[in-house]
Amino acid sequence: MGRLDEARRHARRTIETFERAAVDVIVVNAAGCGSSMKEYGHLLREDPLWADRATAFAAKVRDVNEVVAGLAPQATRHPLPMRVVYQDACHLAHAQGIRDAPRQLLRSIPGLTLVDIAEADICCGSAGVYNLVQPATARQLGERKVAHIAAAKPDVIASGNPGCALQITATARRLGHEWRVVHPVELLDASIRGDSRQA
Repeated sequence: MGRLDEARRHARRTIETFERAAVDVIVVNAAGCGSSMKEYGHLLREDPLWADRATAFAAKVRDVNEVVAGLAPQATRHPLPMRVVYQDACHLAHAQGIRDAPRQLLRSIPGLTLVDIAEADICCGSAGVYNLVQPATARQLGERKVAHIAAAKPDVIASGNPGCALQITATARRLGHEWRVVHPVELLDASIRGDSRQA
């Protein structure tokens, strides 16, 4: 949000930490964080000491949905008989271009019905800190998104970003809905464990 010097300091520290760990892939489960980390090369492009390191780091970053969707199942997946709406987080769908992988992951769960909603691409109003700095507009977006979700009559909402989960949960409760909002990986975990109560 414009605090670029601070962002660059944090990016350098994060890059150093992962360089010491000598990892091949950095898997991120929050869309906003992954989006930012994939942009470290751009953030540090004018720093001659860090530009190449930042670009190499960013090339290793993957969203957890990308990683899991690209793997063959290793564990038995038990049925989760429920209707699920997948909420496209803007930082995942628009910033990272990841739309299919979360849906692939969810469709791999037996018994789960993935339900589409109108205007699936529209922001829920969280948008990083948008709900804090533009609360009136964020509220309108949240209500629009929740109305589309309600029309689908889901049991559970899945989203790959904590900001979206908070925004949708708060808006839904204000409008009288008590849906659980979970990460797609939480549903996969519940399926592998055979525990639909946790989903």
